[in-house]
Amino acid sequence: MAQPTTTQEQVVGQLSHLLIVALLRFLSILPYQLVARLGSALGAVLYALPSRRKHIVLVNLRLCFPEKTGAEYDELAREHFRHVIRSYLERGIQWFGSAQTIRNIVQIESAIDLQDKNPPPTIFLGFHFVGIEIGCMRYSLQLPVAALYTHMSNTRLCDLARRQRGRFGAEMIERSTSARKIVRFLHEGKPVMLAADMDHGIDDSVFVPFFDVPACTLTSVSRLARLGHARVVPFVTEVLPDFKGYRLTIFAPLSDFPSESDTNDARCMNAFLEAQIMKFPAQYYWVHRRFKHRPPGMPAVY
Repeated sequence: MAQPTTTQEQVVGQLSHLLIVALLRFLSILPYQLVARLGSALGAVLYALPSRRKHIVLVNLRLCFPEKTGAEYDELAREHFRHVIRSYLERGIQWFGSAQTIRNIVQIESAIDLQDKNPPPTIFLGFHFVGIEIGCMRYSLQLPVAALYTHMSNTRLCDLARRQRGRFGAEMIERSTSARKIVRFLHEGKPVMLAADMDHGIDDSVFVPFFDVPACTLTSVSRLARLGHARVVPFVTEVLPDFKGYRLTIFAPLSDFPSESDTNDARCMNAFLEAQIMKFPAQYYWVHRRFKHRPPGMPAVY
């Protein structure tokens, strides 16, 4: 059988991209609660099917919560699938919905003054809960911000995501950009949003505990905060019960951060994250291979 030509592949890719955009635009005009309920129901259906992602979720939960029973793992993993698939469908509202729609469904609670006209250099430290995307977009409606993103293998989808995430004025910066550029933003008074709770490899990372399991954790937050003389302000976006939207919580700056030790700072970040996960554990992004890289001599887990 003849192999697809490059032109055929390009046509298929373009059609797939157009279908994704059409679906997201269609979802953006539906009532928020309808989309949320549909995503939750679809997540429960998909959890019933064997999949690589389901395996990853269950491995992560068993490592982080060894005291739970099999039934508890199953219940928590199913609820997580509901949240994850729901968040995918809600991309339509997040990427193509109006600014007012996003304001209506995201509450903000902040321990810092968001009206401060002359704030100190600030790094907003995010974590990969299912609501992180809409939380970042809601903040960009409030004040100018630069946000780091990770380049996707699908170029068309990556370009779409970057464009739609930045449509309210956020300046999107690829994670691989130079530290000098990020520090310049901080010195110019523009806050920088980033997340450091995914396994991006052993370079510029240390192994520190995450629920007592060694986790490859980025040290970039410490270095950037030190170079930019910036405070580090954590934020978390929580999915509210009963399909009532989200709550973006902006916390007080981490105390004694950065310290003189990148390792201690990484421990501090993970400890803060653990405390937030315990409040709504089904909403953390367990589908990510958080323990992809392991310390020397430790076996792979996935």
